[in-house]
Amino acid sequence: MLVVFPFLAALTASASWATGIVLAQMPARALGAFAFTRIQLVACSLLVTVLSFVLGLWQSIDWGFWPSFVISSTIGVVLGNLAMIECLRRGGPRVTELLLCLKAPIVALLAYVWLGEVLGPGDLLGGALVIGGLLIAIHYGGEEGKQPELQGRQLAPVLLLGGMAAGFQGLGFVALKPALADGAEPVAVAAIRLSGAAVLVLLIGALQSSVKVRKQQPFQRNVSSYLLFRTIVPGVIGYVIASSLLLYAFANMEAAIATILGSLSPLFVLPILWLVEGKRPNTHSVIGAALAVIGGAAIVCL
Repeated sequence: MLVVFPFLAALTASASWATGIVLAQMPARALGAFAFTRIQLVACSLLVTVLSFVLGLWQSIDWGFWPSFVISSTIGVVLGNLAMIECLRRGGPRVTELLLCLKAPIVALLAYVWLGEVLGPGDLLGGALVIGGLLIAIHYGGEEGKQPELQGRQLAPVLLLGGMAAGFQGLGFVALKPALADGAEPVAVAAIRLSGAAVLVLLIGALQSSVKVRKQQPFQRNVSSYLLFRTIVPGVIGYVIASSLLLYAFANMEAAIATILGSLSPLFVLPILWLVEGKRPNTHSVIGAALAVIGGAAIVCL
């Protein structure tokens, strides 16, 4: 049986990401994906870095794991987010969320090959139920007519980008597992991966070779204090709170199970949107959520 605290941490991470996604819609549209990501990464990296200094968490870091930190920052945060954003632009939110469900089996394979983790029958059953519930809720849970069908040449790059996003993000978390198992504090680890990603994104924005990216999504210099606040808040919820909780779960349970439980944000979005925008979940969404809850219970109890 898995420890309850890591289980709850992963679930809370999913709920936090869902909250951040809902809050991020307005500022992301106003700023564009690149500027929005840059502001979030810089602000959140400064926050967790200062927090790690204040709490004295840096002493837990073994810098011998620096290759893992580099992999997590460059591949997990930067490349993973860029692939996800482009997949979102081409395929829409529903297809993107569906493809990001591939993260769980990818992490399970990486953890087996890299870390030697083997899942038990109860974990496999629970994981299958959770993924099945996610697929049902995401694929059938939206409003009809809102998501256009993607076929042929349109579908191939979307599938590739979604698979890349899931793989990159999964690799970014699996790479940190040895450092976390060695006793590294999750908040300090989050500070390292976010700071590395923030520096890289700032360099990309400054290089003349990246002018094309900046023209597509220009940074608005006259950002109001309200828009800046609305941008940073979901970043703190997602990058700081959710990432730290998920890293804690990674340190104390199998990587694949932590990933599955940390990928339930599409299900948590349903009741949040119901409360905020009055969008009531349909029957398929409820069925999917129920399967995911049963799967989570199986992971804990079996």
